[in-house]
Amino acid sequence: MNRLLWTLSLGVFAGALDLSVLSPALPALGRDFAVQVSDLAWVFTLYLLVTVLSIALSSTLADRYGRRPIYLACIALFAIGSIVAITAPSYAVFLAARGVQALGAGGIFPVATATIGDVVPAARRGAALGIVAATWGLAAVIGPGLGGLITHFVSWRWIFGANLPLAAIVFALALADVPAAAPRRARSFDAGGLTLLCVGLVALTDGLIAARPIIGIIGAFILACFGVWETEASAPIVPLELLRSPQLRKTYALEILIGMLEGSLFFIPTVLVGAQGLSYAAAGFVAALGALTFVAVIPAAGRALDRAGSRDVLLVGAMLTEVGLALFALGFQSLPLALLAMVVAGAGFGALLGAPTRYIVTSETPESARATAVGLLSQALIVGQIVGSSLAGALFGLAKSEIGGYRDAYLAFCAVAFAAMLLAATLKSQRDERRRPIEKAAAGAT
Repeated sequence: MNRLLWTLSLGVFAGALDLSVLSPALPALGRDFAVQVSDLAWVFTLYLLVTVLSIALSSTLADRYGRRPIYLACIALFAIGSIVAITAPSYAVFLAARGVQALGAGGIFPVATATIGDVVPAARRGAALGIVAATWGLAAVIGPGLGGLITHFVSWRWIFGANLPLAAIVFALALADVPAAAPRRARSFDAGGLTLLCVGLVALTDGLIAARPIIGIIGAFILACFGVWETEASAPIVPLELLRSPQLRKTYALEILIGMLEGSLFFIPTVLVGAQGLSYAAAGFVAALGALTFVAVIPAAGRALDRAGSRDVLLVGAMLTEVGLALFALGFQSLPLALLAMVVAGAGFGALLGAPTRYIVTSETPESARATAVGLLSQALIVGQIVGSSLAGALFGLAKSEIGGYRDAYLAFCAVAFAAMLLAATLKSQRDERRRPIEKAAAGAT
């Protein structure tokens, strides 16, 4: 069992690292491919878009054909994409490689989670999921610094070289450890809804990044069509019954805003390299400081949930994020201010991205719908990350100067943090939040 958890955790670590490790390399990547800063947003947005597709697709295939073959296929795709990224002769080929990587990496986590659900006893399942999920935090801390060092001393291309031995080790371990048996459930797959969601997000993203309002409007219209489609779908991607509760509607909307704020973190090293002339390694370590603070605060935020309730934890998180991003927006040309901003914003993200929204969702939904509700929360976060990174790309491109673009983008993220703070303030108080589980227990007893 311990070896299986190690195998699954290592696979999740590889997929998570691939997102955070690249942020310090963006300036060098853009220079090599002669790409403007605004267009570099596609490095993250395309990865996240394909991740949305991969999560839905791999989950369905793993139920039908077994955990092991789909997990192995995801690892193989991740490695193939990494090889193409190393040798990419143009930005278009590099983006295609990122799409292949995301198709593999996006399927690793849901298949790992399903495998744990299959083989780990319920009494130990929470701890096992916590161990696997903790690798995301570890990747967030290690990634920026590692990416900066490799870019500074070797080349940004060899960031992906580290993926190959890691993928080979995970593949060999999974071949021996991941169970081949599967529930073989014939899950319905909402292909039409997924197509509308992905096409709408691509169009909206392109409209934002390339400042093409017509394309953005078309994307928004397609997303509206997706909403209508979901009301009639037999197995919708977004189960609308979960949105009947005002508390859940607010929580999912808040998770989108949190995702947008997380999108601001992708470009921290790019701003520091462009504004201060820091080395890629130094910029990566500044970003890693924020990630380290974020990981350190998560346990304290979890304990605060029991003492103060999710509303107050989210409020404090949004306030700290607001202050941290404001410090960065106005002081990114000063290294001491940038460091202070990373610590403050990192503490805010530790409260926002820890347990509070999952606490709300698991408290507000019946056990039969809980897994679906938490999955929808993950999708909301990814959608927010896509919009956030696209917004940054758009503002970088619209500004008259590079420095002005950086400042405009992070002031816009301050506005997003303020909106998150206002929305968090409308959530249930701790007293009302605790009343619902008591009511549900009383209803079950009768």
